[in-house]
Amino acid sequence: SVPPGVLPLCRRPPAWGRAPRQPPGLPLAPFRAFSNNKIMVELDESAGIATMKFKSPPVNSLSLEFLTEFCISLEKLENNRACRGVIITSAVPKIFSSGLDITEMCGKSTEHYAEFWRAVQEMWLRLYGSNMVTVAAVNGSSPAGGCLIALSCDYRIMVENPKFSIGLNEAQLGIVAPFWFKDTFVNVVGHRVAERSLQLGSLHPAPEAHRFGLVDELVPEEKLQEKTGAVMAQWLALPDHARQLTKSMMRKAVLDRLVAHREEDIQNFISFISKESIQKSLRMYMEMLKKKKG
Repeated sequence: SVPPGVLPLCRRPPAWGRAPRQPPGLPLAPFRAFSNNKIMVELDESAGIATMKFKSPPVNSLSLEFLTEFCISLEKLENNRACRGVIITSAVPKIFSSGLDITEMCGKSTEHYAEFWRAVQEMWLRLYGSNMVTVAAVNGSSPAGGCLIALSCDYRIMVENPKFSIGLNEAQLGIVAPFWFKDTFVNVVGHRVAERSLQLGSLHPAPEAHRFGLVDELVPEEKLQEKTGAVMAQWLALPDHARQLTKSMMRKAVLDRLVAHREEDIQNFISFISKESIQKSLRMYMEMLKKKKG
């Protein structure tokens, strides 16, 4: 049985290769797009691949609205039998996503903090537990929650630019990355690299991130689309049900741990973020950002 509000990993009936898209004799509808304020989705039904682009300038921060749209977009694709894989990338130059929106965590009510954190959890549960092949095309810097999105995908390709960095840098803001951020990170890079990186709140330049295994490949920016398509084709060449069941087996324990402690995790977030010392640190960080813009 699956708790309410959580997508089971293997909902769709297993299928060998590609499911038939539509009755024979009808012209193919090869390309569909749907868009909302923060996210644009393009679906190539003939290939079975969607591209989800973040378009929330200046830095694609994960606001409540962004997170809600992300979950809705992912659910639409998950429910579409024609879609077997999704590429996640950014339409904003030089930034993949800057992570959680600080304004959602500063000077708000406990009810708002609960709603916001539930949306962060939901985003991760849906993405980490997705039935589809998920490939992150990281075409800019990706700190904190942006790094979590990339970590939650099956494969990460990053633009080969030392100015772009990625990492869970929460400690720099006086914030502690929750256990499920940590679990996802450890599963990708191993315990020692994760421990050091989390304690120092490190942001790793692309070449270093590749050396640690935080990203799987580096490519020049002009080759990103081509490489992402090639990787996706490689993953989609496998029978869906075998890949999905293997993914479920590998990820289930980590997903189940958050599901079992979801309310406790929300309460921990509220009590932590409501502390005056944390609020002060967030206010100072927001002031620093304003000065930078100025």
